[in-house]
Amino acid sequence: MPDSKEIAEAIQQACQQRGWGPSKLAREVGIAEGRGPHGVDRQSARRWMTGKRCPTYWLPHITGVLGLDLGTTGAAEPDAPKATATDTVTSVIELGRSDVHRRDFLAATSGYALSALALPDLESITRRTRTAPSGAVRVGTGEVAAVQQMVKSLGDSAAELGGGHARHLAVRYLTDDVAPWLNGKFTEATGRELFAATSQLVHLAGWMAQDEGNAPENQGRAQQYYAHAYRLAAEAEDPELSATALRGMAVQAIDLGYRAEAVQLGEACVRYGRHLENPRAVAYYEATLANAAAQDDDRHTATRHLAFSETAIGRPQSGSGESWAAHYSPGRWAHDSGMILTRLGDLDAAEEHLHLALDIHGLDRRRTRAIVLADLGGVRLRQGNIDGALMTWSEFIDCADGIRSIKVRTALDDMRTRLNRYTGLPAADELRHKSTRLLISGH
Repeated sequence: MPDSKEIAEAIQQACQQRGWGPSKLAREVGIAEGRGPHGVDRQSARRWMTGKRCPTYWLPHITGVLGLDLGTTGAAEPDAPKATATDTVTSVIELGRSDVHRRDFLAATSGYALSALALPDLESITRRTRTAPSGAVRVGTGEVAAVQQMVKSLGDSAAELGGGHARHLAVRYLTDDVAPWLNGKFTEATGRELFAATSQLVHLAGWMAQDEGNAPENQGRAQQYYAHAYRLAAEAEDPELSATALRGMAVQAIDLGYRAEAVQLGEACVRYGRHLENPRAVAYYEATLANAAAQDDDRHTATRHLAFSETAIGRPQSGSGESWAAHYSPGRWAHDSGMILTRLGDLDAAEEHLHLALDIHGLDRRRTRAIVLADLGGVRLRQGNIDGALMTWSEFIDCADGIRSIKVRTALDDMRTRLNRYTGLPAADELRHKSTRLLISGH
């Protein structure tokens, strides 16, 4: 255990790097510990920073939100989330093994999400090329291509049938197949490609966990995967994958109601993607920030970045289109824009964009199409178009059958609740009964 002076110096340095004062530190540590933004007083945080008090109990939470490595984190829970670690590879493999063995995960927190923004270990790959053990497996382009192909195959399945399908396959592949390659012998160039491919696999595992269910441990598991995906991408020096991982955390923060944190994460992913040549990637991140700002009731920022996103998505596509961000199609953009406009209260424009997503651009992924149909039905109901809503929701019900996704399940619940006011209307009663059967069957 470092002494109080060393701990204080580490806390001061980390806070200075982030521009945090005692109030901000107190807020984030209180959130991370579970007591909320007012769970720690400002004076206590000031004493930790000046070395007047050693934060014995609070140390695990301080190291978590600041990304410190003090050689120990005190009496943290065995599976407590750590956004940073001395070695990212060791940490992500242990995360996967904890998942395989069904250990409990702590709930997602706003403090943990922001702690992921701590500086990554940029020397990780170089260090591994020099310290690989003599008996380590040799890794080349074939292994990298294998990871990329598996990500594509699993990602296609999840996009079609939901994150609840085959998530365990992604995690097993990480711990059983990819782990030996991450600990193998490779050149620095191959190492960067391997870390980038693994970042996509880990991100996929996070997305699947998030889409599997709203239970706190599902969301905590997803948050940890996203944070590790970001670190792997940053260590690979891949700004697009780094921004995409941060986008995953931003979207999750929106879903969990962490509005200020979602905006900060959205701003970070826009910064990472600012100099990318791929216009779809730029549109992807600008739309994320616009969505976060809309949820935070910041109309000016939301409108501004939605316009940036629209400009980018209208440019010709460049590059091979292999990355997730490059697959951000005009149809997906139209859906995101429709929901942002819904939040801003422009229902006519929202309906137009959702119509574009479905009928003009088309959406070939069943899960995505189901969600857009559910959203469009909700917009039409708010406009007073009950017949249009019922027609759209009928198509949604047919599309949703067999999909294991918390977003689809939530949409079914929302639709059923809204239809309660139309009891006695045959079409509404039929949809409510169909949605009940789907929910009972586990879809």
